[in-house]
Amino acid sequence: MRRVVCITGAAKGIGKAIALELAKHNYDVVINYHTSETAALALQKEIQETYQVSCLAIQADVSQEAQVDKMFTQIETQLGPVDVLINNAAIDLSNLFYLKTAEEFRETLDVNVVGAFNCAKRVGHKMLEREYGRIVNIASTNGMNTYYPMCLDYDASKAALISLTHNLAFEYAPYVHVNAIAPGFIGTESELDGYDEEFLQSEQEKILLKRYGNPEEVAYLVRFLISDEANYINNTILRIDGGQVGSC
Repeated sequence: MRRVVCITGAAKGIGKAIALELAKHNYDVVINYHTSETAALALQKEIQETYQVSCLAIQADVSQEAQVDKMFTQIETQLGPVDVLINNAAIDLSNLFYLKTAEEFRETLDVNVVGAFNCAKRVGHKMLEREYGRIVNIASTNGMNTYYPMCLDYDASKAALISLTHNLAFEYAPYVHVNAIAPGFIGTESELDGYDEEFLQSEQEKILLKRYGNPEEVAYLVRFLISDEANYINNTILRIDGGQVGSC
């Protein structure tokens, strides 16, 4: 029997790479998206035409509890219970510090933290009842020791997601493994867009491998972390940053 994985924010970037990698390895895949319908449906079609797995694309704002419940009810009806949850959905409303607003701060926390909480709460206890489950939260080195005042709300949300990871691991032990992955600079369009070349070059010099990561490299780590080979890994934050040694 194939495992069912739900990936939030999966239409583009890291989420898309995870969806493709897990479909390749025989997981039934649910692509959650909020606004990127065209990209999500294109990814669904690609997976259905390439791999012998089931694939759904479902629109839901993960910050809204009712929409999350509706999404997982649909998944359970069409594919069965969710075995693996990848909390990847996130927004980054970068702006100069003095231009930031409390409304933007709350919106970032709602999507990046409350969204992960809503999804984990909806499926976690069902995983526990079945004595199997994997939850992976996509955090960031920005939540650990990489600081940029222009995205302090994003940084705070990723630090909170790391704390949430630890608490969920305690809540759902021993059968549900809850871990987080903390990527550094990953070369997706949304990650690199909006920064000038001088800044990007200076940040690249802080990485021991002297390059940005690829979304596929994060996907490989996700695939390992939810596999049986990682059965003794729980309540852990794994950095994938090429050896990032500093921040601004």
